[in-house]
Amino acid sequence: MRVTVVVPTYDERDNLPVAVERLTSLPVPDLHILVVDDNSPDGTGEVADKLAAELPAVVGVLHRTEKDGLGRAYIAGITRALDEGADVVIQMDADLSHPAEVIPAMLEKLRDTDAGVVLGSRYVPGGSTAEEWKWYRKALSAWANFYVNAILRLGVKDATAGFKAWKADTLRAIEVGSIRSNGYSFQVEMNYRTVKRGYTIAEVPIRFEERTIGDSKMSFAVQLESALMPWKLLFNRKV
Repeated sequence: MRVTVVVPTYDERDNLPVAVERLTSLPVPDLHILVVDDNSPDGTGEVADKLAAELPAVVGVLHRTEKDGLGRAYIAGITRALDEGADVVIQMDADLSHPAEVIPAMLEKLRDTDAGVVLGSRYVPGGSTAEEWKWYRKALSAWANFYVNAILRLGVKDATAGFKAWKADTLRAIEVGSIRSNGYSFQVEMNYRTVKRGYTIAEVPIRFEERTIGDSKMSFAVQLESALMPWKLLFNRKV
């Protein structure tokens, strides 16, 4: 089973080598890493190329010429992973907030259940967020999950999760390449399409860590899109 971890990057030159080291140390056979770099000005793309040269059978790099959002980067990476024959595609951020060591449990859940996708969840029993998170960030995250579920009835605890393991068949069924949303609302639209097409979403607990290096990419525009997207999805019969 070919497993490809898609890791979008923008100004993550210090975090990326640590993320790759954690992934390559996992007891997962036929694991591949695809770094999708959005022309990072800090040289992340060059770091990725060096890692690919050192581990050519494991690490690949997709260079994009513009920074146009997390969703666009993920779609480009997922499409490449599917074209290269991935059986499972994992979405994972480069900022070390997602615990790589949980990936074997996610793959086990994907293999042993009828789930089309497995989320790394902060809000199921055993899950948690970093102690460094300020109270208002925890409150905003909890409210976002309540808000999304109240509108779209996804039936999951962590509707905005970005750490996911997908069966390739599920990604093809939801026509991932046609998704238009960006930023963090991209995660919600993928979940919504999954539920609408009759696939099951499973969750495994994770501890979501705070980034220690670099800056958050959460802007006001991203927050606004995330607030509007559930309503757009609800009233769009073509989703």
